[in-house]
Formats: sequence, structure tokens, C-alpha cells
Amino acid sequence: MKKEKIHLEYMLKGASRSVLWSSISTPSGLENWFADKVVSDDKTVQFHWGKTESRTAEIVAVRSQSFIRFKWTDEEEAPGHFEIKMNFNELTRDYMLEIIDFAEPDETEDMKELWDMQVVKLKRSCGF
Repeated sequence: MKKEKIHLEYMLKGASRSVLWSSISTPSGLENWFADKVVSDDKTVQFHWGKTESRTAEIVAVRSQSFIRFKWTDEEEAPGHFEIKMNFNELTRDYMLEIIDFAEPDETEDMKELWDMQVVKLKRSCGF
């Protein structure tokens, strides 16, 4: 079954550029909202949830202070990646967090809800 693209946007009022970038691009930042434990060697990232679940991703694209794209190493069929972007709105002076992910058609709503919950944790951990 072909995966469907999920495109989500979240307004982060009062977000600091450096805090937001650190939250989406460093192991310690990702541990605050995305996974329980994150281990990285600059190119490969291991995400751990709970005591038994883990996945490995490769960083396939990054532009500092802008976006990061991870490709799951266990997904053979394209697209097997997700991307997190931070966009600055000059008018409101706030950041928009943009997430692009892919899911099976029967899992898209669950994936959207999961991202919604994760971004709530991000906002809480960073004080946005």
C-alpha cells in the first residue's frame, strides 16, 4: 500500500530560534519531546521509546536553523522519511513548525494525533 503524505503546521508563539533549533536537531532536545532516549553519531540517530521500542534513522538533509530530514533505516520503500522545518513569520515574529511525514492510509489520523501530542510536549518543555 502506498503511503500518504502528512503535512502539519504548528504556530509556536514566542519561540526562540536557538531553542527551537536545538529542540529539533540535537539528541538532548529531541529527548525532551520526541523520544525517551536519543543517541546520535552526527549521521545516524537511534530513537528509543520505553524499554523495548527503538528505531534508527539517518540524517539525510539538514540546513542549520531551518530544517532536518530523517530517513528510517528499516523502511525499504520510499518515502521512508520525516522532516521538521522551522519557518519564521516576519509579520507575527513567531515561528511555524512544519512537519512532513508519511503513513499508511489507514494510519494517517493516528499519525496526526501522535504528532499533535508530541508538539504539545515540545511547547511545554520549551515554554512556547
